[in-house]
Amino acid sequence: MERKLTHGDLLELKRWNTPTIYNGWEQITGHNSALEGFNLEPATDYMPQMGSMVGYAITVVIEPSSPEHPKTNPDGWAEYRAYMASIPGPKIVVVQDLDKPTMYGAFWGEVNSNIHKALGCVGTVTDGGIRDTDEMNNAGFKALARGLCVGHANSYPVRWNCPVTVFGREILPGQLIHADKHGFLVIPDEDLEQLLEAARFMDSNECKTMIQSARSSSGKSKEEILAEFNEAVRNFGKTAREKFGNKGEW
Repeated sequence: MERKLTHGDLLELKRWNTPTIYNGWEQITGHNSALEGFNLEPATDYMPQMGSMVGYAITVVIEPSSPEHPKTNPDGWAEYRAYMASIPGPKIVVVQDLDKPTMYGAFWGEVNSNIHKALGCVGTVTDGGIRDTDEMNNAGFKALARGLCVGHANSYPVRWNCPVTVFGREILPGQLIHADKHGFLVIPDEDLEQLLEAARFMDSNECKTMIQSARSSSGKSKEEILAEFNEAVRNFGKTAREKFGNKGEW
């Protein structure tokens, strides 16, 4: 699998939150940044203290309500783990739960998170449930999920290495994901090479214009504050246009 970003690039991307990555991405993408890329339904980050996670998607579909899948393919777990282990990391496991909106059982708990962590996975995005959150924290395995479950029911890999839909967003195997407590962003392959530079630039642009203006208001009149902030907004847009041809958020 060809990777356009180095592991070092991913570590730098991990230093920012997902909204900051989005701010950079919207400057460089040809996609509709108001409709595409991010989750369309609320996703809860159960390990917010871990900060952001960045990795390439490996995908799996489950149906915890059904006891039939192990009968159909008794080697499903071994075959799925072989697929998962064959992909270079860092990886984020994207799990589609066919039982949605009901949560019969969790794919994730202490054992599965430790196994996946040992094989290069940094976390999961699952529109099903998780359990053993203290133990998952101890393993250093981050999870964005729809909720918590007591049991695992009939959690079993039904199919994998296929397109999945989670939180209203289709995700393909191998796509880069950036995720934190705000949600997740799926980066189109054609936007990867410029992503890090764009995120750096837009973060710096905010700091040097609007944020700087807002935090330098002590002792000034309301009229002065508004005048300076309006000028900062113009400078923010001018700088973004000169760099990317877009004005940015403001």
